[in-house]
Amino acid sequence: MQATVAISSGDTAWVLISTALVALMVPGLAFFYGGLVRQKSALNTMLMSFGALAVISVQWVLFGYSLAFSHGSSFIGGVEWIGFRGVTGAANSTYAAALPHLLFAAFQAMFAGITVALFSGAVIERMRYVAFLIFGVLWSTLIYDPLAHWVWGDGGWLRTLGALDFAGGTVVHISAGVTALVLAIALGARREFKRVPSVPHSVPFALLGAGMLWFGWFGFNAGSALAADGIAANALVSTHSAAAAALVMWIIIENRRGGRATAVGAATGAVVGLVAITPAAGFVSPLSAIAIGALAAPCSFFALQYRGTTRVDDTLDVFACHGVAGIVGALLTGVFASKAINPAGNDGLLYGNPKLVLIQLLAVATTIAFAAVGSFAIFAALRSVMSLRVSVEVELTGIDVSEHGEEAYHDNDLSDLAGRSTLLGDAVVLSASEIRAAQAVRRQA
Repeated sequence: MQATVAISSGDTAWVLISTALVALMVPGLAFFYGGLVRQKSALNTMLMSFGALAVISVQWVLFGYSLAFSHGSSFIGGVEWIGFRGVTGAANSTYAAALPHLLFAAFQAMFAGITVALFSGAVIERMRYVAFLIFGVLWSTLIYDPLAHWVWGDGGWLRTLGALDFAGGTVVHISAGVTALVLAIALGARREFKRVPSVPHSVPFALLGAGMLWFGWFGFNAGSALAADGIAANALVSTHSAAAAALVMWIIIENRRGGRATAVGAATGAVVGLVAITPAAGFVSPLSAIAIGALAAPCSFFALQYRGTTRVDDTLDVFACHGVAGIVGALLTGVFASKAINPAGNDGLLYGNPKLVLIQLLAVATTIAFAAVGSFAIFAALRSVMSLRVSVEVELTGIDVSEHGEEAYHDNDLSDLAGRSTLLGDAVVLSASEIRAAQAVRRQA
């Protein structure tokens, strides 16, 4: 229901900036994931993030936002805002009384887009690009939108029950992590899995991406206050504190186990801390945030180590980093939340309310079950009508050339092909067949 409310220019400016910061997380994730994979799949990995943001943004305007946030049942929204009909520059008192309704919808669009980008890390080097994007649209419609309505939507059953998720611990990270695990199992391992070392082709890229994620996460979490106020400030400080604590803890664990700290480990630890604090950022103190980050790091670290002993090929350990850390963060929100920090929240276990832990546990369990069953059902349905996986030849030679007709880097030995290539301005574009031929010659040399 629309209401005539005075829009705050300060709050609007902050959420505009926060929306841009969350959008910046997409290239951040692209660099983080892209740096961690082999050179022959770097472009495909990065394009999955950009493609996810694009297709989900279109879906969001057409019907996703309405399904997630318009008034409907306790399980799904209605059709009131399909095509952004009625979503204007005026405020909507149901969600953000001092912001343009259109801005609130745009801010939430970034969350929907990056959630799909997150689980792309589980299917790297073997899932067809278009198939991934189609899966992403179906998944966002059938899994993400209902979850967002349950937790954040007007009348959503978990919101009514009192579950706390400040910026997406359940809606974003647990759902993406569980979906990543399902896809990794259903799609199967890469042909070279555990036969050929999969070494990051650019650790500096991974560090750059982690830094961009850290920076963008301030908009992700502090922007979720939907106001330029003390709760936003607390969320920002808590976000930074948890990321720093998790990074420090990851370094300590690596040093004790292997005698050295790795750059990839430090980047991973920071992301784990950011994930863990996401559901709690606006409900806990900075000191509690340090505890959450420090507790999440070993949980994700050992989940990652355990995955390495199995045949599950979650390429970039999305479940260990996002699923496990999201679960830890959501449960610890039920421990550390305090109404002294945010009166709109609730007190947790440490403040005399153990019931909140049980509510958080229910939210976690239902999110896991819904995402797991729904993701497998979507995957199975798609597999029955189209090919989801690239061929063995493509896996071995590199998915970038097959899916995109490009390579991330060209060696000097390709310069002799320039005269037979199509010129676009100053750029030389080689055909896919020419690139494959050059690669074959290089392998024989």
